[in-house]
Amino acid sequence: MRRLILLRHAKTEKDSPSGKDRDRRLDERGEADAPQIGAWLAANGYLADIALVSTAARTQQTWDHIALYMPHCRVKYLDDLYLATAEQLLQIIHGAQRDDPGALMVIGHNPGLHELAWNLTGKSNAADRRALGENLPTAAAAIIDFQTPWQDIAFRGGTLKVFMSPKRLHEEWEAD
Repeated sequence: MRRLILLRHAKTEKDSPSGKDRDRRLDERGEADAPQIGAWLAANGYLADIALVSTAARTQQTWDHIALYMPHCRVKYLDDLYLATAEQLLQIIHGAQRDDPGALMVIGHNPGLHELAWNLTGKSNAADRRALGENLPTAAAAIIDFQTPWQDIAFRGGTLKVFMSPKRLHEEWEAD
């Protein structure tokens, strides 16, 4: 089995001081949400062997928070993840076959990441599928399992194990 963890970067400032989108950094909410989702991932055993991270400031900062909970995970920063389409992201995931990790994390951007998550999942529980269909909010994670090698992963070929966002995480805490 292969496990794919798709994670959107945490909430960011509207504009960067440089005026460049790539330089936008996490805002106060993003600084709080990223470690919370990292702790949730680790507590539930959703640990990556390799993380592929966009070179944008906000994705790197998000990874810095997540990395605290995944000390054995190797990281690769990829320019190609920045604003990649679903098809481009799928090609990058196919390339994971070289290392053949059991669990791969991709930290990237919408709309491509949301489109990829939606299109990869053929099976899932109705509530998670419905929530994922609405949006892939900042700091949200879609955990998708596959029974095929990385190079054979295809649209509708995965099972959405769980979808978690900071909002859903807070709702779970309030219910407990």
